Amino acid sequence: MNPKNTADQAFVRETNLSLVLRLIHNQSPVSRAQIATITGLNKSTVSSLVDELIDLGLVHETGSNTGGAGRPATLLEINPLAGSIVGVELGVDFVSVAVTDVLGNIQWRRREDADPSDDQEKMIGQTLQIVKEAITAGKRKGYKFLGLGLSTPGTVDTGKGLLIFAPNLHWHNVPFVKIFSEQTKLKVFVENDANAAAIAEHLFGTARQCRDFLFVFAGVGIGGGLFLNGKLYRGKNGYAGEIGHSPIMAEPSQNVCHCGNRGCWETYANQYSIIQRMQARLEVKRTSIVPKLMAEKNSPMSIPLIKEAADAGDKEAIDSFTEAGHAMGQGFAGLINIFNPEKIILGGPLSVAGEYLLPAIKETVDRHSLPEIDQQAEILLSPFGPDASLIGAIAIVVDDVLSHPVNLERR
Repeated sequence: MNPKNTADQAFVRETNLSLVLRLIHNQSPVSRAQIATITGLNKSTVSSLVDELIDLGLVHETGSNTGGAGRPATLLEINPLAGSIVGVELGVDFVSVAVTDVLGNIQWRRREDADPSDDQEKMIGQTLQIVKEAITAGKRKGYKFLGLGLSTPGTVDTGKGLLIFAPNLHWHNVPFVKIFSEQTKLKVFVENDANAAAIAEHLFGTARQCRDFLFVFAGVGIGGGLFLNGKLYRGKNGYAGEIGHSPIMAEPSQNVCHCGNRGCWETYANQYSIIQRMQARLEVKRTSIVPKLMAEKNSPMSIPLIKEAADAGDKEAIDSFTEAGHAMGQGFAGLINIFNPEKIILGGPLSVAGEYLLPAIKETVDRHSLPEIDQQAEILLSPFGPDASLIGAIAIVVDDVLSHPVNLERR
């Protein structure tokens, strides 16, 4: 047989396996007949592909569809026991690690604060220690791991598994895939935190049936993940989505961003800007329960603490969030005017205050975006909230499994 024909046949089969597996993931429970109708593949091909996916342990049969005339159809779903995944979110001031099944259901997790002033080696060492504990705990329960996903702020070369630059960490050229694969012996993927969160939203969240949407990840910085025509848009070199460093202010007196420029959007809409707004109010003797909460908890000012005050009706805390929401809305308006998305989804650490941010965001969007475009865009909070990037780390591994089921490895 011609080797070229054999290779072509193998490629077509892998493509069809991925097509069927993604359809089951997106629309389960679904029958073989429904898969054939939706994909256009003939029934015998679908049956063969499904049998292979069942043999791989990725799909299982679950119940029957007894509605309608004719013989009941056996329904198919993704097998949650197909394997486990380690997800790592490397934040600026924290590390979060979770183990989940292939549907994103959490089986184990741990979060630790980290000191941004620590050197790179110490913070990576802290992260690896938690990851090894996660893998050990999983193996004691008999879990077989499909891979490890790591989400990180900054620009990422996904092909090389390399963090190029993280402005808020001041890290350059960190070979994350090499480091973590050598230490864990797992297949490792690395992705920008906002891109990872967007993939999670597409696979597991509110954008499962959405082809054009933006994910805005807000915390220490602001990043964006953009889906166009059902695919993550990466740009020429893979660095698209650094929306937080788009300038919204031009005055030379404005604060310097961690990237070195002035007037960056995230400088006015990140978590530090809210803390600074609250501190400014206290400096001019505004009445607030925030100092009382800080004393009771022996804690510095933080977003959760300011939110606690806002939940208690503290006007200064609510106004601090509202001002940041207006600053966020300016960026949202620009994104809506440029991309005309179906949805913009807000997630990340700041989404815990979404009930205070969202009204101001929407008000500013209404004021600054073109009405005929604005009316088509739905602005939502991510169901994953502060865990958006952590679930994103899981999602980048799941996405690889869905794309390349024949390369499945369990360790």
